[in-house]
Order: sequence, then C-alpha cells, then structure tokens
Amino acid sequence: MRQAARWMRSGTVAVLASAGLAACATPMATRMPSSGVQASRPPSGGANTSGARIPGTMRPYQIRGQWYYPAEDPDYNEVGIGSWYGEQFHNRTTSNGEIFDMDRITAAHKTLPLPSLVEVTNLDNGRKLVIRVNDRGPFVDGRIIDLSRAGAEALGYRQSGVAKVRVRYIGPAPKSPFDGQRLAEAKPAPLPPPPALQPYAPPPAPTPTYVAVAQLPPAAPASSPMAGPPLRFPLANAGVYRVQAGAFANRDNAERAVAMLGQAVIEPTTRDGVEIYRVILGPAADEPAAWALRDLAASQGFVDARVLRP
Repeated sequence: MRQAARWMRSGTVAVLASAGLAACATPMATRMPSSGVQASRPPSGGANTSGARIPGTMRPYQIRGQWYYPAEDPDYNEVGIGSWYGEQFHNRTTSNGEIFDMDRITAAHKTLPLPSLVEVTNLDNGRKLVIRVNDRGPFVDGRIIDLSRAGAEALGYRQSGVAKVRVRYIGPAPKSPFDGQRLAEAKPAPLPPPPALQPYAPPPAPTPTYVAVAQLPPAAPASSPMAGPPLRFPLANAGVYRVQAGAFANRDNAERAVAMLGQAVIEPTTRDGVEIYRVILGPAADEPAAWALRDLAASQGFVDARVLRP
C-alpha cells in the first residue's frame, strides 16, 4: 500500500487501479501509494504560509490531479459511504509508518490527523465503534472512510463492501496503537479500583442480591411481556470494551459529566443500597482503542477513568 516512496521523488503519485470498484472490497485505486506523501508545489490557496514546519502526515498531497489538505477539525462530523481494504495491503506500511494489519480494527481517512480517533456509525444497522485512523484514503468520490477488513466485519458491512456511515472526529490518538497497553503496565493506577470495591462486594451479596431476586418474580411468568428487558443491557455489552469515566452518587453530577464528554451514557447501579450513576464511554473497537478512549477522558479531567473489559 505504501511501496511507492520512490515514486514520490518525482512528485508523482501512481494510481494503482482504475476508479471502477467492486462492491465487496476497496480496490487498490483507493489507497495512497506512499507514506507521508507531500506536494512539491501545492496551489497557493491551500499552501502553508506560516513558515512552521509541517509533519509529513499533515502536508498537502495530490492524487489523480486533486489536492488534499490534512488538518485537524474538532467539529468534523460527516455522513457518507464507508468502504474497506484488506489482503492486498496486509503487512504493508501505512501513511504514518505503521504496519497495516487487516485483522486489527483501523481506518484510513483523507485529511484527518494521523493518528486520531473517530467514532464510526453504520447507519444501516446502528452499529458504532471508536476506531484509530492511521492511514490515508479512500480516493473514490463519495467515500469518506476506509476500514480494515476487521473493522468492516465489526460494523457489519464486510460482505456488502460499502455502507452508509457517519464519521465523527474524537481527537488525537496515542502515537502507537499499544501506548495505552504500555501505560497500563507502567502505572499501577488502574489496579486499585478493584481492591477498593472488594469491601463493598460482600455486603451486597446478602442484601442487594436477595432484593434483586425478590424483584424478579413479577417478570418470571413466561407469559409476561416484561421478562425480556432485564436481559437487554448485559447482552448489548457482552464482548465489548468500554470506559467508565466516573461514578457519581448524584445524578446531576453524572449528567454534567456526560455534557462535558459529549458521547457518553449514564448507567444506574446499586451499591450497599445506594444508587450510583456510572458514566460510560464506548464501545471501543479493541483494548488499545479502549485505552486511548480512557486517556482522552483523563485528559478532560476524568483522571479516575478506567477500561471495562468484556
């Protein structure tokens, strides 16, 4: 996918295939053939005139006669067509120098900073993921994002090849997809919360647990239409990574936290007979993305944010 660094010495980007695309996968024409593509002479209207040094991944570049100007856009929120790319670029270098792995959930975007985090929603089925962008593309009219094969599988459009999606910019991502994991290994901070909760675990066992059982009989009859709802939440979150930004005894405080974070939900729970309101972010595509989301929450003041594993 990025073998053509030598092509760029002449200032020319080689187009690897025609614009005719198969529906089931993104063809080579949608990929940028070089890492850190830069324009030798961008049009004056979009050229940098500040004199500041521009990172390679943020320099203007040209594909098939069209100029692209990478920039951070905090308000980026766009609806369009999402596609995916896979085997033909597996183990090749991405635009920011990482190795593309079609079995990890990543994405390519034409202009957002590299790397960055975006929330991608499949508008056809409602599935939503926080995904790390580490590549450039797709260079096809109407397409706004390219996911890895695993990403398309997770959002449910691998077979169809494309889907109508919404892409919302969250913010910068860790420079390495494993920074979050290394942070977890280097800092024991995420570990104290579980021990802190252990003293609370025994008391709920004899009281809240039995209270919960006492509340179930009205929904127990098979003919009751209310028997299903209590199962929805556990099933909806099974097998996904999420982030708990905080837990509050006052719902107003929880709602203020949601307003600060933008995309978050409140999950009420009971501890020692006291109702607690947890503020939850996600789901995240995988553990590295979850740690990146945790770091983003911490950077906004939620220093006790922690990753919730499946």
